[in-house]
Amino acid sequence: MLTLLTGVRINATTEFLCDIQETGGHGIGEALGIAGFTNLDVVRNPLLSKAPYVARLMWHQIIPLTGEKAPSERTPLSLFPQLPVRRLEIRFGKFSLVDFFDLNTYGSDSNLQFMNWALDNNGAYDYAADTRGYTYAAMVEYDDRHWAVRFAEALMPKVANGINLDADLGRAHSENVEFELHHSFLPRREAVVRLLGYANHANMGVYSVAIDNFLAGRTPTPEITAHALQTTTKYGFGANVEQPLTDWLGIFARWGWNEGRHESYAYTEVDETEQVGASAQGSRWKRKLDRAGLAFISNGISREHQEYLALGGVGFLLGDGRLNYGRENIVETYYTLHVWRGIFTALDAQYVVNPGYNRDRGPVFAPALRLHVEF
Repeated sequence: MLTLLTGVRINATTEFLCDIQETGGHGIGEALGIAGFTNLDVVRNPLLSKAPYVARLMWHQIIPLTGEKAPSERTPLSLFPQLPVRRLEIRFGKFSLVDFFDLNTYGSDSNLQFMNWALDNNGAYDYAADTRGYTYAAMVEYDDRHWAVRFAEALMPKVANGINLDADLGRAHSENVEFELHHSFLPRREAVVRLLGYANHANMGVYSVAIDNFLAGRTPTPEITAHALQTTTKYGFGANVEQPLTDWLGIFARWGWNEGRHESYAYTEVDETEQVGASAQGSRWKRKLDRAGLAFISNGISREHQEYLALGGVGFLLGDGRLNYGRENIVETYYTLHVWRGIFTALDAQYVVNPGYNRDRGPVFAPALRLHVEF
């Protein structure tokens, strides 16, 4: 993947950002057969054009609510060197919802941290996105000294895992809200707790209806897409915690759940997930830009989702005609080595038990060597 990050800061409160990307290659097994896939940056549809595309194009506006300011780290998503302690932030345009929702200091960056897409993001968060992970959205965020709340309204894809977004807001749209709290549960170690909720409205099928149609002989196999154009609603919740233990070591955890009645539509086929992990920075062994991590993920799906796959149904990632159900459990570890300036290389290893929730599949061991270059 190649990414060109650009932006222009108009003044102390307004900026415009534009990122161009080019992606290629194929995932293991074309990224099919596993819910917690081993590489977040994989191209989930190998038939997509490999031509450069606009990944992000957004207007970012700050509305100060106090004169007090605090230093702010410049990132590809914000160029301001300082921000009001209390403020409103408005974003409008094209971006990824997980640029701002469900973030975690120790497990959100597939370039330098973990690679599994059910670890860097909450697997049960079926966030509105096209095949590449982006959508058009409007977002407003209120930030205070020790807490924040953000809300976004976003476009949904026309079909599951589709590249085209549905611009008819009367038929398809997504609401996302997150509350973020900063608090020192340990002396001088500020933890962050994030509570997430979302509701998607789109042309989604219902697992129980697809099963009933198959059992009644109306379809040769359960087909989640065999329905007239409709609008159904899928909702879910998530929790996300990070806790530094020392200057170089921290722990984190996520939990996610969605109602599991409607088809997995935009992210991955996970209806319930838990994860826990630890991350370390190399300052402890005099390699301040190195980092290492270890994490465990356990994914599950609803009973209707299980029955649909067991009877021969197919989702956009899973389905091979049989299902001897078991939770999909994953362990991942990595070490990222800073080589020189903006060059990093990493060794990564993942071990997957019951890939695709099937006890008759796997286990799978997936080693990886990663190179990241930035300038």
